[in-house]
Amino acid sequence: MDNHTTTPSKPEWLRRASRRDGDTLALVIAWSATHPGRLGEVARILGPCMLGRGGPRPEDDVPRLVFGRERPERTTLCAPLADRGLSRNQLRIEPTASGQELTVHSVGAASMRVDERPVTQATLRPGSVLEFTGSLLLLCERRSYLRAPSQPLPTSLKPEFGLPDDFGMVGESPAVWKTREQLAFVALRAGHVLILGSSGSGKELAARTLHGLSSRAARPLVARNAATIPEGLVDAELFGNIRNYPNPGTPERRGLIGEADGGTLFLDEIGEVPHPLQSHLLRVLDSGEFQRLGASQPRKADLRLIAATNRDLSELKHDLAPRLMHHLTLPPLNEHRSDIPLLMRHIVRAAAAEDATIREMFVGDAQEPRIDPALTTALMRHEYTHNVRELQSLLWVSMRGSTHAPCLCLTDSVSARLRLTQQPAKAPDDLTTQEIIAALERHDWRFSEVWPALRLSSRHVLYRLLKKHGIETP
Repeated sequence: MDNHTTTPSKPEWLRRASRRDGDTLALVIAWSATHPGRLGEVARILGPCMLGRGGPRPEDDVPRLVFGRERPERTTLCAPLADRGLSRNQLRIEPTASGQELTVHSVGAASMRVDERPVTQATLRPGSVLEFTGSLLLLCERRSYLRAPSQPLPTSLKPEFGLPDDFGMVGESPAVWKTREQLAFVALRAGHVLILGSSGSGKELAARTLHGLSSRAARPLVARNAATIPEGLVDAELFGNIRNYPNPGTPERRGLIGEADGGTLFLDEIGEVPHPLQSHLLRVLDSGEFQRLGASQPRKADLRLIAATNRDLSELKHDLAPRLMHHLTLPPLNEHRSDIPLLMRHIVRAAAAEDATIREMFVGDAQEPRIDPALTTALMRHEYTHNVRELQSLLWVSMRGSTHAPCLCLTDSVSARLRLTQQPAKAPDDLTTQEIIAALERHDWRFSEVWPALRLSSRHVLYRLLKKHGIETP
């Protein structure tokens, strides 16, 4: 682990951080040849500054860029960059007049690339990737300040910087810390829960976190993909049956409700279940009362239902949604790209822990995966539709194609699967009716293809825009 120190002179962005004042443009370390353990450290840009190797000196005409490890409770300033490939004065940085972009001018010896293009000066927008060849990779993003939680987070949600928490969630971005805070709040409250989020955004992980932090943690968490329950067997699967029903010799079954008594029932993809079948849950949600098939008397179960869907809330049965008191929306990976390098490291380490060959090829004794910065750049610029699941798949494609390389590489097979962003996306509210309709028609009204094409954060944003613009679906 790198040596981190607290610098006596606080930069202006840290003073503002203590006030949790708005948001700023920031640069986040995404790869470092010299200090691979510094992934996720942040430097906020409030005025002209200089990025380079080493600490400040009296003759500096502008402040040195200082990186820190941001957490909701406190921010720790880190040691000055010591990357061998950087000059002492390497990059001049200045926000534009609008504050929406950064102008950068390379004044040092290291060659610079922005979004994979060799340049000596450029304009950085949120999502731009800046690389000093062989030395350092930085992601530009607009970043809100982390607010201290209203109640202290449990220790299980506060891992060592950049590592997974006790439930497997990885990330240091404001979006991930906000999610952790919401999970901690809801876990301790009564009431059933609905988790909204696109495919691969971590809905099952969120459900396990809610269960693990709740008073029900010592009891079972029963998980089932609701879309796989056959229509004719819903009652049998949910409520179970008595012995010898419906046929002699049939064993007694507790059903999902009975198995989850005292604990938590997690039903994923609840939105895929037809409305008539969703109604089978209403009684047990209201009173805990249910009846096994063939039984003459009802039973009661004390359980908490956590349901999850990647569909819009309006697509749930109208009287099911109100019974799910707490609604949590998970951020898509496209909205917290600065966590992608941390997730990459975690995924490769997990694969190496189970596979000695993967460990030997790509990790070794240092425990820091060997990843080509070109691969990190490409995966940070990729437009995701299936979030972490898609990132994991792309990394396995790289592992299969990098068996004769010294590190995980951007192989041709990975490149063939990428959808790289070239221009900054429009804000959703800036899209015109004509642009939305054109995208719908290009993709034959397949919403699963339209929202990524418009570079929206989720399917739910597309639904909101359709309603706002009065666009009726065929």
